[in-house]
Amino acid sequence: MNYKTEQESFWAGEFGDEYSQRNNSEQLLVSKTAFFATILQKTGLLDSVLELGSNIGLNLQAIDKLTPKTALSAVEINTFAKEQLEQWGGCQEIFHQSALAFETPKRYDMTMILGVLIHINPNELSQMYQTLYEHSQRWILLSESYNPTPVEVSYRGNEGRYFKRDFAGEMMTQYPDLKLVDYGFVYHRDPAFPLDDTTWFLMEKRG
Repeated sequence: MNYKTEQESFWAGEFGDEYSQRNNSEQLLVSKTAFFATILQKTGLLDSVLELGSNIGLNLQAIDKLTPKTALSAVEINTFAKEQLEQWGGCQEIFHQSALAFETPKRYDMTMILGVLIHINPNELSQMYQTLYEHSQRWILLSESYNPTPVEVSYRGNEGRYFKRDFAGEMMTQYPDLKLVDYGFVYHRDPAFPLDDTTWFLMEKRG
């Protein structure tokens, strides 16, 4: 398959397979469930959620544990991860494609992206923000590595694969009607529910 950026090919291939296999544990699911319990306290019950770059679906599984009636949809570029999503069976829709090429007329109560924007070609971030915004009826959740200014970080010996910046700030600048409802940080040494150091932002569409 031909992709627009080298980052997409990277995650669609063997490295993406290995990532999916590496990031799959019961403890990780427990931590993610605790994380989404915090988010759902702010949003209330959600009828539908769309995740861009869902990988094997641990975020969606966490939501399913908390609110089993929420209709879950996933966009995932990697074939191995997509197959794991299918085996789990909790998604109403699975779009096996790049998030950069994703389009649907549907709108969802919440769109979300977690640990994916950091791996997107920076030239394509505006498109990602647009996809998150246009497919959301109300809520948008970002959870990424934060830096006040754009910076590139070497990622497991690979260059051009990990970028930190103020993603939420950029998105709110691009869409001034977005309201920041809450934000927080999850630390990798949290004694109960550790996750990779990540800063999350919950935004609401005012329109």
